[in-house]
Amino acid sequence: MPPPQNHKHVCELSAAWCVIGGMAIALSTAGVGELDEVVGVLRGWQRDGVPVQLHPGDLGWFWRFGAEATAAATRVWRRGGEIVAVGMLDEPDWLRMAIAPELQRDDELAQRIVEDVSTPDSGVLIEGQVAVETPMGALVQDLLFKDGWDADKPWIPLVRSLSGPVPDPGMRVDVVGSEDAHERTGVQRASFDGSTFTNDRWFAMADGLPYADARCLIARNKLGESVAAATVWSAGEGRPGYIEPMGVHRLHRGRGYGTAIVLACARALQEMGASSIYTCTPASNDGAVATYQAAGLEPQAEIRAQNRNA
Repeated sequence: MPPPQNHKHVCELSAAWCVIGGMAIALSTAGVGELDEVVGVLRGWQRDGVPVQLHPGDLGWFWRFGAEATAAATRVWRRGGEIVAVGMLDEPDWLRMAIAPELQRDDELAQRIVEDVSTPDSGVLIEGQVAVETPMGALVQDLLFKDGWDADKPWIPLVRSLSGPVPDPGMRVDVVGSEDAHERTGVQRASFDGSTFTNDRWFAMADGLPYADARCLIARNKLGESVAAATVWSAGEGRPGYIEPMGVHRLHRGRGYGTAIVLACARALQEMGASSIYTCTPASNDGAVATYQAAGLEPQAEIRAQNRNA
C-alpha cells in the first residue's frame, strides 16, 4: 500500500541471530551495498496470482530520500545466508514486508519475524502503537492475531492483465526526463496535501537501483499543462508491474485525467514486458477505486495490515 508523503526516519542498525532447527536466522539492517541484492530478491518474489507484498517499486519510491535512508529503513532476514524476508519501514512505527512465497507458511521463520517485530530491542519497530503489513495468508498474521494484534483498515488491490491490448489514453502523455522533473514533482505536490516531493528528491529517486526498471509519466491537457502524473515500476519481464504513486492535479480533477494516466501506465508497463499492472488504495477511497476500475483494473480481495495498540 502506498506510503505516507512525509517520513521521520528513526532507523537504528540492528543485527540478531536465532538458531532454529539447526540453521541460523539472522536479522540485520541493510547496508547500502546490500540494496542491489535486496531489490533483485524482491523482483524474483513478484508473481501473478499470489498475495500482494512489498514490491521493488516500494523501495524505489522510498529512494527519493537517498540510498543511505533507504538502507537504514530496510530490514533483512536471512537463513543460511539467503534472504528469506524483507521489511521496509515507511515510518518507525509502520513496517511493510515481503516473504519468500514458498516460506510464507514456514513456522520457524514466522515465529522469528513475530518475535522481532514485537520486541523494540530487535531494532525493527519502536515501542507503543505499531503496524505490520505482511502478505495475506502468511503464517505471521496468524501468530500476530494470536498475540493480540488487531486488523487495520482495509485496502483494495486492483489488477489488470497486460496479455491483451490496452486502450490509448486519449491524451498526450510524456515520459519524464531530467528536464521535466520540476513538472513531475509539481503535479505530485498539487495532488497530495503535505507532499515533500522536490526536484532533488526526484533526482535521488531516479539515481536509485529500482528506477532502472521504472518510468515517470505526465499527462497533458490540450493546452499542454501537466494535469496528472504517475510512476510505474517493473519487476522484470513476465512479472507484475506496479503504480506508485499516481495523482491528478487538484485543479484538474473530474475530467478523466486519472483514468488516462492509468491507461498510460498500463501501456508503459506492457512495453516493458510486465505481465500485469496493479496498485493498492484504501477501500474507503471510492474515487480512486472508480478511477482504476475505469482503466480496466479489477478489485481483488481486500488486504489489511495488523496493528498493536500501545
